[in-house]
Amino acid sequence: MKQKVSPQYIQTSLAASLTLDFQQGSFHRNAKLKGLNLLLHYEEGCLGKCHFCGLSKSRKEDRKGKTFIRVNWPLYPLEEIIERARLKDQLHRVCISMVTHPKAFEDTLYVIQRLKEKTDLYISVLISPTLIHHKDSLMAMKKTGAGWVGIAIDAATPELFDQLRGSGVGGPHRWDHYWKVVEMATSVFEKFHVGIHLIVGLGETEKEMAEAIQKGQDMEAHTHLFSFFPEKGSPMEEYPPPPLGQYRRIQLARWIINEGLGSARQMKFDENGRLIDFGMDIEPLIQMGEPFMTSGCPGRDGKVACNRPYGNERPSGPIRNFPFIPEKEDIEEIKNQLEYWDIKNRGSE
Repeated sequence: MKQKVSPQYIQTSLAASLTLDFQQGSFHRNAKLKGLNLLLHYEEGCLGKCHFCGLSKSRKEDRKGKTFIRVNWPLYPLEEIIERARLKDQLHRVCISMVTHPKAFEDTLYVIQRLKEKTDLYISVLISPTLIHHKDSLMAMKKTGAGWVGIAIDAATPELFDQLRGSGVGGPHRWDHYWKVVEMATSVFEKFHVGIHLIVGLGETEKEMAEAIQKGQDMEAHTHLFSFFPEKGSPMEEYPPPPLGQYRRIQLARWIINEGLGSARQMKFDENGRLIDFGMDIEPLIQMGEPFMTSGCPGRDGKVACNRPYGNERPSGPIRNFPFIPEKEDIEEIKNQLEYWDIKNRGSE
């Protein structure tokens, strides 16, 4: 029996499966998926051993049917996904996620090519830097049709990266190489058409996370922010998500840095690395709501298309990354979660 593996078959997020009508269901508060997420699939799985990841080789449960970013990723024929995506005007973008596997680069080029030939979707690739050793590889992706790339740094410090993704877990990934690939990517793709993924809540301080966001910004790479969510069966399944206040403050810091309104260097932190002063009036930013929406690559309208509805939390909430503009009641909740007045008062002492 022929194996259902990439590139002929590819996984989609649950949100994409619902949007493409492979499955039936509705989105809480009528959130609309704007970005199609695809994930390469191989019988051997990903060779990484990242402690927090549902795809990890170190996962305690049987890898078949496992979750990734909180949900199942069903497997479908690539060509059928493409045909269905062509009928969905709400979709602006597609993101192809590589895994650390010997065939992943070659297969990614094939998927890019098919999408470029058959759709008008903007194309992003979440690359596996461990497989990228030369600028030529990135240039080949761009030439084939990818306009943006993402690089999942995930951990904000070299120590945490090594402990959770590198030699500390017997994994193949290396901090210095990941950032070297960020530098290579920014020399190939247009300015700020490179994004880094960072996960809040892996053990870093707020100061360390703000500095990692600033590091990316200084290299002309925006940050796509995630909140840690424990994957069942992973070595970190009992590890708690970060407090909402911590995540809200980092969301706001990311917005300030990525929008060029300020920098981590002007922000103030207490002795525990907690953000106590953003270096500017944050009231207007809170009221606009956008800093608390999902961060990702843009769509045809210039707004974030990779909005990943409820990828960081259960729909029952509280919502960490809003897949739509927060409403007035949401803003009031966000203000309380941010511990805004406490921060403002402490920052003015």
